[in-house]
Amino acid sequence: MKLPLEDIKILDLSRIYAAPAGSMILADLGADVIRIESPKGTDSMRDWSPFVQNESTYYFTANRNKRSVTIDLKNEVGKSLFLKLVKNADVVLENFKTGTLDRLGIGYDQLKKMNPNIILCSVTGYGQTGPYSKEPGFDPVIQAIGGLMDVTGHPEGEPTRVGIPVVDMICSLYTAVSIMSAIRARDKGEEGQHIDLSLLDVQISSLANIASSYLMTGYISKRLGNQHNNVVPYQVFQCKDRPLMIAVGNDKQFHKLCEILDRPEWLSNEKFKTNSARVENRVEITELLEQIFITKSADEWFKLLSEKGIPSGPVNNVEQALNHPQVQAREMVVEVPHPTLGKIKLVRNPIRFSKTPITIRKHPPLLGEHTVSFLQEELQLDLKDIENLRSQGAI
Repeated sequence: MKLPLEDIKILDLSRIYAAPAGSMILADLGADVIRIESPKGTDSMRDWSPFVQNESTYYFTANRNKRSVTIDLKNEVGKSLFLKLVKNADVVLENFKTGTLDRLGIGYDQLKKMNPNIILCSVTGYGQTGPYSKEPGFDPVIQAIGGLMDVTGHPEGEPTRVGIPVVDMICSLYTAVSIMSAIRARDKGEEGQHIDLSLLDVQISSLANIASSYLMTGYISKRLGNQHNNVVPYQVFQCKDRPLMIAVGNDKQFHKLCEILDRPEWLSNEKFKTNSARVENRVEITELLEQIFITKSADEWFKLLSEKGIPSGPVNNVEQALNHPQVQAREMVVEVPHPTLGKIKLVRNPIRFSKTPITIRKHPPLLGEHTVSFLQEELQLDLKDIENLRSQGAI
């Protein structure tokens, strides 16, 4: 059965995580994603530990289902070769600093001359316009500037970044959605277009209720560790053996919690009977709950809470998470063949279609692994032509 994007060809010039993870989503959905890398290697992720036989496990996280072709875009012959490839492409994806493509002579205006329908997606730290547009942007810096770090961490501690590159990850989703939308617009008769995605824009848009609270009331959210600014109890409690996260999202669930804890008197206590009251008296209710949750194991509490429909879960480390029975039942970890490592384990795409199964068809590519076969297929070059390009430093 055909995948949704099988007829889409993407030339992926991007590096690190946000943009490559976005093109990986499109590759999972069937797009032919060709990573255009320098012959010397320009993606820092290939150099990030830990390694398995010189292959970066970090690189594996954003590059499955792609091909790798090496082209030196600073080489005039290489640039000419790339522009030829644009003729038959649908999308060019890049995340160089603003203005770099124009300096290389392959900016949007140049790409349109080769292919009027081309879609260029540019992912940068701060966007193509504005006073910060030329600044480099990395996930933790954007977490800081975009307000995320200020609301993450304990009240008495320092601002804390999220332990995964969360801005990059959210941006990867916008990358995939925006490219698919531009393709859809083109299919309806529109021309190709330039997509301008900014990590900072993505972070600001992801402030959600924190932004809304400030914009509508002037309220500036505070760091509360694992607690919630607007809902109580919605936090981690230490149990007899390990921590447990509970999320009592409304008064009905709080009533059920009181039943489980055998504290019916809380339901008539003006300090606790409504969420607004619990927010006002968070310290008192939290101390009372702490005294109770410490008396049983996290799994014991999870069973009791689950029976009443209250969201909760023990705090797992990565090993426990990947070996969780639900994760295993959903087969979220798969083994795929690799040309130098034999087999590697990867986390699968979480999308599940009823009729269009998504699989890992290609391992994360070695640097330049598909250069020869791709140029033979795409431009009908023979081995002599390809060797000539190599001798000129173009590939």
